[in-house]
Amino acid sequence: MPVIVVANPKGGVGKSTLATNLAGYLAAQGHAVMLGDTDRQQSSRAWLGLRPPALRPIATWDVDHNEVARPPKGTTHAVLDTPAGLHGKRLDSILKLADHILVPLQPSIFDILATRDFLQKLGEEKVVRQGDVRIGVVGMRVDARTRAADQLSRYCEEAGLPVLGMLRSTQNYVQLAAHGLTLWDVAPGRVERDLPQWDGITKFVAR
Repeated sequence: MPVIVVANPKGGVGKSTLATNLAGYLAAQGHAVMLGDTDRQQSSRAWLGLRPPALRPIATWDVDHNEVARPPKGTTHAVLDTPAGLHGKRLDSILKLADHILVPLQPSIFDILATRDFLQKLGEEKVVRQGDVRIGVVGMRVDARTRAADQLSRYCEEAGLPVLGMLRSTQNYVQLAAHGLTLWDVAPGRVERDLPQWDGITKFVAR
């Protein structure tokens, strides 16, 4: 059972947007999905409370703020949203569970600098060096045609990290989240510009 962790020590970068939509994608593929939230704000958990019961189910993965246990049997995929400032023992306990780590990153130099030490720390972890845990970066609120996007790509290339996709800034994510929805819960024509931007992300977590 793959466990996909969404992590960045900086707040406000789009972790919950990435985590909830990824859970929605996996549910749309027919998987038994659980979504956990170790952030004290519990944004992803609150989103689950808004989700209409008629939609494909996403179960709540009850996790403790300080210690995370594996999801129960019967789960095929688990997504874990994490808090800002993740480090130390909390990070170590989460790494023990993770198969994939997605790092949402905005293209400003301030966001890149704030995330650099975290990415370096991840790269030094034994499970990452041995290939047991795979890391990918997702550009958030990015226009792929801009210099900022190029800056993000160059940084990740120098760090030896793949950029899995660049998700544009759009009200689609905001409006859907307000109703407990994801890109995969509405007519494709409504989000036709957004779905292709997820191709690299979905392929990465399917490996």
